[in-house]
Amino acid sequence: MNHYFWLMKREFWENRAIWAVPAIIGGLLLLAALFGRIDTVNLTTAALTTPAQTRIVGWAVLFALSGTFFVVMSIYSTWYLLDCLYADRKDRSVLFWKSLPLSDTATVLSKLVTAVIVIPLVYFVAADFTTILIAFILSVRASSALGGALWHAELWLQLQALWLYVIVTTAIWYLPVAGWLLVISAWARRAVMLWAILPPLALYLAERWFLGSHMVGTQLNTRLWGYLPLAFHTAPDSTHWATTVFDNDRITAPSNLWVLLNPGSFLSSPQTWIGAAIGIAFIIGAVQLRLRRTEI
Repeated sequence: MNHYFWLMKREFWENRAIWAVPAIIGGLLLLAALFGRIDTVNLTTAALTTPAQTRIVGWAVLFALSGTFFVVMSIYSTWYLLDCLYADRKDRSVLFWKSLPLSDTATVLSKLVTAVIVIPLVYFVAADFTTILIAFILSVRASSALGGALWHAELWLQLQALWLYVIVTTAIWYLPVAGWLLVISAWARRAVMLWAILPPLALYLAERWFLGSHMVGTQLNTRLWGYLPLAFHTAPDSTHWATTVFDNDRITAPSNLWVLLNPGSFLSSPQTWIGAAIGIAFIIGAVQLRLRRTEI
């Protein structure tokens, strides 16, 4: 376990963007909250006359801020997975690390855990810290109605649960994607992004041209975009969603964040665990490539 601790610290030493990027995003959002125009917000919050309306506005602001961090985190994690093993071979630091009593399995797993768990947790903490400061700033600069909408303890608790749920479920669902990117990172000598895209694209085109079917495309589409409808209740209905009138517009929103979560469907789906098994196979392949590949 001590080896894994030092391997994780190594990732922070060598990849300062893990904490620098969310810090920059948080700083830019704070500047926008401090000096941006909020007259529109003030006008809108004049219509906040019911608890349902203030709850909707609170969710909208908190979701928008957290969603910004999540989108950037997804992009950075993808880039990190493609670059982590490739960069070791490119700068020849792989020779130094192979001289240490550290197995290739431990090295690959440390990079996988960094990408799917550690980086999301760093962004989670950064998003929380930034959101608290922005909520305070908007409470001072904007109307009291908006300030009240952002300071519901229940909303904050639900947001924490939502972040942790997303981190765990996306780590499982996108394990085959992460494993594939690690394989490419351990194998490619150049143009890792191109090699990550070309084989799936070639399979898709070959199937369409020669067989006239689209199974590969369907599976890729499901794996990339099928997470939300499986892990969440996304379709509005009378049980999970409520409709309120806000500024003469009808807005449909979840009655609370807990009803959005759908862990039963996610954990009981064969797609979840078949994908996880494929991801494990890719990770084993990445370890084997790491054993045989040295510097570029």
